[in-house]
Amino acid sequence: MKSQAQVSAIIDALKKLYPDALCSLDYGKDYELLFSVRLAAQCTDARVNLVTPALFSRYPTLESFAAADVDEVGTYVQSCGFWRAKARDIVASAQMLLERFGGKVPDHMADLLSLELTALPGVGRKTANLILGDIYGKDGYVCDTHCIRITGRLGLTDGSKDPLKVERQLRQVLPPEEANNFCHRMVLHGRALCMAHKPNCGECPLRPLCDYGSDLKRE
Repeated sequence: MKSQAQVSAIIDALKKLYPDALCSLDYGKDYELLFSVRLAAQCTDARVNLVTPALFSRYPTLESFAAADVDEVGTYVQSCGFWRAKARDIVASAQMLLERFGGKVPDHMADLLSLELTALPGVGRKTANLILGDIYGKDGYVCDTHCIRITGRLGLTDGSKDPLKVERQLRQVLPPEEANNFCHRMVLHGRALCMAHKPNCGECPLRPLCDYGSDLKRE
């Protein structure tokens, strides 16, 4: 595992590489981020961003989503795949947000997970952490595939592929105030240099701090 000085160096290097640590999904309201994450399941963020402007224009309020016809919502999200289930879940979650949470996306992990269990199957702690970090400015440890892969390679975790184990390990090494932006930068780094297959270690400024990169034969 890394020393605190090494962790700080990794954080600083990522900040230089990716100054703008922003969520790659476009949204304007708290529930729009929640729905966008649901649409992004087994779909690219880029595709979701092509779909949501028309969707959010057609249903400009949470109330309009709650009253929407599921099949009509489906026509807007069809290109995201699994559109029937996604449309159904979006309408159901809009209804639940109004009925149980006063029309606001919850700002506590337990409430967000209760929403997941009943209305948004397949979207759990990752979504909850994203909401907490991006909407409410709380410490959000978003452990997606990029974060799991790269933090394992860096040596910030033990290489576990279990999202909950990775989250627990990152909570021990990452300062809470850095967590949300760090995880956004993991996504950017995973797309730019540290791909799942054939990572570009030769061009990566994190290589001297990376267990995986340091173990490779120097070119």
